[in-house]
Amino acid sequence: MQAIEPEQVIGSKITNASLRRWLHSLPGVDKVGLEQRAASLATRSIKTDSKAWALDMAIKMMDLTTLEGADTPNRVHSLCLKAVTPDPDDLSTPSPAAICVYGDMVKHAKEAIGKNKIYVAAVATAFPSGRASMKVKLQDTKDAVAAGADEIDMVIDRGAFLSGNYLEVFKQIVQVKEACQRKDGSFAHLKVILETGELQTYDNIRRASYLAMLAGGDFIKTSTGKVSVNATLPTTLLMLQAVRDWKDETGVKIGVKPAGGIRTAKDAIKYLVVVKEIAGDEWLDPNYFRFGASSLLNDVLMQRKKLKTKTYLGPDYVSVD
Repeated sequence: MQAIEPEQVIGSKITNASLRRWLHSLPGVDKVGLEQRAASLATRSIKTDSKAWALDMAIKMMDLTTLEGADTPNRVHSLCLKAVTPDPDDLSTPSPAAICVYGDMVKHAKEAIGKNKIYVAAVATAFPSGRASMKVKLQDTKDAVAAGADEIDMVIDRGAFLSGNYLEVFKQIVQVKEACQRKDGSFAHLKVILETGELQTYDNIRRASYLAMLAGGDFIKTSTGKVSVNATLPTTLLMLQAVRDWKDETGVKIGVKPAGGIRTAKDAIKYLVVVKEIAGDEWLDPNYFRFGASSLLNDVLMQRKKLKTKTYLGPDYVSVD
């Protein structure tokens, strides 16, 4: 666990009133400026050599995801095999950072991954709604960790946050982080899903980002991928500003994970440009930036092959997930 003392960061005892004062003292977000900056960075072009690097980095940063009610052990097994060998015709192709599944599928993913260096992430805490008792949320987390999950993706209580009950959200994140502890004393990494599409304003997204970092999250994640508005460039840019400033203020480095709606290599490269320009090269690392995606890998593989062969092979080249 990264060590910070929340009371030292905010300068007083942790109460709802002190959290409100601290969060509402953060600078307001210039909506027009933020969106213009994101739009400007999205127009950046990169050279061929840089594109080849970016495509490989995009693969390395993926949490290859299946989060459907119809998921089966066989489907998860197939997805894991694809992660281990994304392109059987080109064994230089890197593997994604992680496979992301529901908690009951963790054991099947771990078996399929074997000794390959790919993490298994599990969504927990009554994903995607988060509407459950803390007892259920904590057991959900503990079960996934006990099954071997390397990472836990939790959802915050958006109702509590939007009601101004920041202390409840803080406490829940702290408790889930504690539930990530393994028998050997180490911890599964905790990604805190803000569900930015439901937070209504950029100011709220900044506040939720800071609250999640204060409570001990290792990553802040945009979305579950299960709502109408998921990851966007402006929101990701804002969260990258937050983690950059948090490191400057506390010395603690937090990751960012945009998820939902990132489907093409072109989209992924836009996000990588934003990472480099806003947070810097330190965050161009799978330990600190991830894509939550289910279909992105296929397009990146096709673009990667096109770059190497000068021939566009089309969707039949890759397996259908």
